[in-house]
Amino acid sequence: MVNQSLQIKLTQKLALSPQLQQAIRLLQLNRIELREYIQDALDANPLLERDESDAAQTEESSDTQQESSDNEYESADDYEASEWDVSSPGDEQWGESNAYEGFNLEPQIADTSSDSLREHLLWQINLAHFSPVDLQIATAIVYELDDDGFLSDTIQDIRASLAPELLVAEDEILAVLHRVQRMEPVGVATRDAAECIVVQLSSMPGDTPGRELALRIARDFLELVARHDFDELRKRTGAKEELLSQALDLIQSLEPRPGARYDNRRDEYLVPDVYVTKIEGKWGVTLNPENEPGLRLNKYYIDLLRKSGSKEAEYLKGRLQEARWLMSSIEMRNRTLLMISQSIVEMQEDFLEQGEIAMKPLVLRDIADAVGVHESTVSRATTRKYMLTPRGIFELKYFFSSHVRTDTGGTVSATAVKARLEVLLRNEPRDKPLSDQDLSELLRRTGIRAARRTVAKYRESLGIGSSSERRRLYK
Repeated sequence: MVNQSLQIKLTQKLALSPQLQQAIRLLQLNRIELREYIQDALDANPLLERDESDAAQTEESSDTQQESSDNEYESADDYEASEWDVSSPGDEQWGESNAYEGFNLEPQIADTSSDSLREHLLWQINLAHFSPVDLQIATAIVYELDDDGFLSDTIQDIRASLAPELLVAEDEILAVLHRVQRMEPVGVATRDAAECIVVQLSSMPGDTPGRELALRIARDFLELVARHDFDELRKRTGAKEELLSQALDLIQSLEPRPGARYDNRRDEYLVPDVYVTKIEGKWGVTLNPENEPGLRLNKYYIDLLRKSGSKEAEYLKGRLQEARWLMSSIEMRNRTLLMISQSIVEMQEDFLEQGEIAMKPLVLRDIADAVGVHESTVSRATTRKYMLTPRGIFELKYFFSSHVRTDTGGTVSATAVKARLEVLLRNEPRDKPLSDQDLSELLRRTGIRAARRTVAKYRESLGIGSSSERRRLYK
């Protein structure tokens, strides 16, 4: 007979309020998505309306910016925010103004698509039998793909972006990643061309002619294939010429860029979310005026709420609460974006003064500790948000980079190392191009400890060929 008993069990669970969920959602939206979200809220909530006076001021400010000089940066007014109070009938308003002037906002072209690789993958994910948790992981992976279909973030970054509302282990993300990589096109969400080819070969039937040798070549000798050094490849693999030719034909039949078949491009104006200027010797950050939607509460419905009966009042009170939450969430989003951007600028002042060669190593935790927020908040605030500086327009994530050790025990950012490599390669002797080992030795003389493989990786990321390829190019 089963004994029945009562037990008290204390557990901790993470519960997010609807307001916090909305704030998190708004933070990760870019400028265009935020505008669409606000328009949907205006259409659905009768208590919300645009402040026409604020909209006119924003439009006038934008016109002034378009007419300003293309080559000069002028000073910016301080960020100011007006409060809203529903207790007074004439003051049901919330808005923020920024009389920023001096930047040329001529649009720049970015790549995206209406029938994109992302939409194709999301369609497949929705049809696959993913659990609710795996579905969120897969969606997060898809949103981190670049135009070529490669995964641009690390597993740790994806894990941080899902927290705190979804706490998962790295093994769970890897398991979902492997499933996504075998979706159409096969090899998507891989880290580089070699991994993409390996995934495509692994998905082929085991009796495919040349498959095993092709897998070995893709894992260990793909650099030789890229250099067309087939004699060395034959020595390394020990394969007969017929088998080697068969394996190479198989590799060449594959697509090294999984997103190449999709047209991921359409014209979209790239407008910065924040501006950076130097005023009285100090670098400061201001928000784009278009981040301030100029919302207010509809006075007619506020008056109706005071006079209405119980049923109507219950509905209007719900809509009033939603409107307050939205206004508060937008204010929180802008305040967080401003603080994170200001912190990035303070840590990367040397870059603004001297360029890429002075970029400092920076990770999400550094900004999170400085601002006092979670790493996932920094990740959301810096994704698809752009900063206009005197050196150009950059995504906020551009300012984060890994580091390389120095002889003195310090660190230097990967971006700075790449800039040094570009200088060395630009000035190399054309009759004897520098090898990766030569570049490694030259960097070591400046105190930077970069192995030959690290130099090769950075050189390839810059789109610069090997020494033998450059020698043929110089001829």
